[in-house]
Amino acid sequence: MKPIRFSILLLLVPLLSFLLSPPHPIKIFLAGDSTMSIKETKAYPETGWGMPFIQFWDSSVTVVNKAKNGRSTKTFISEGLWQSIMNEAKDGDYVFIQFGHNDEAKEKAERYSTPGQFKENLIRFIKESRDKKMIPVLLSPVTRRRFDSTGRIIETHVPYSSLVEEVAKSQNVIFIDLDKLSRELLQEFGKENSKWLFLQLNPGEHPNYPEGRNDNTHFNELGARLVSQLVLKEIRNNIPELATRIIIPPAKK
Repeated sequence: MKPIRFSILLLLVPLLSFLLSPPHPIKIFLAGDSTMSIKETKAYPETGWGMPFIQFWDSSVTVVNKAKNGRSTKTFISEGLWQSIMNEAKDGDYVFIQFGHNDEAKEKAERYSTPGQFKENLIRFIKESRDKKMIPVLLSPVTRRRFDSTGRIIETHVPYSSLVEEVAKSQNVIFIDLDKLSRELLQEFGKENSKWLFLQLNPGEHPNYPEGRNDNTHFNELGARLVSQLVLKEIRNNIPELATRIIIPPAKK
C-alpha cells in the first residue's frame, strides 16, 4: 500500500503546484474618450470611469488607461494612440474599447466618423488586437444625462451604440452595453438626483470651476465609480478569467 500511496502523492504534487501558483499577469488596456480617461488635478472633480476601475483588481492585473479627452476612433488611430497599445500588448492581454461620443460629433470634422467609418475602425481594432493574440471587448458609449419632459431618460447615441453591438455580434466579440446600463442607472436616480453623478457645480463651489459647471456628459467621482461598477458586474458575469481577479478595494480613510 505504501508504494501506491507514494505514487499518488507524486501525481498530486504537480497538480497542487498548478493550483497554488499565482495567476499569470494580465494587462487590461482602456481605449476611449474623456468619459473613461485619467484627469489632471486641475480638472477635478471631473473623473473618468477608468480611474476607479483600476482599484478593483488584484496584483495579477495591470490596468493601462490610454483613453484621452475628445478622441474618436478616427483620432485615436491618427494620433498613434491605438498603435501605442499594439506596441505594448502581449498574448492574453485585454483591450476594452469604448467610443462614440466624439465619432458622432458632425460639427467637429477632425473627430467625426460616419457610421460606416465608425464600424470599419472598430473592426480594425478587433482584427489588430486579435493579431496580437489579445482579447478585445467592445462597449457602447456611456450615456449622457438627458431626460424628456416626462422624466424618462433619452437615448443620446443613436445610431452609434447599436453599431457597436452590431460589430460585436458580427465579429464574435464580448459586448458590454454600457449605454443601456448607464441609462438604467440614471433612470433609477431620476432627473434631479442624477445630477449628483455628473460635473454639476454652482459658481464658487469648487476652485477649479469658479464660474460653476453644468456638464451632463462627464462624471464626478461618484458617477465614475458607479459606472465602473456597471462594467465590473458585466465582467463578473461574462469574462471568467478576469472575474476571479476582481477585488473589493479598501475603504478610503
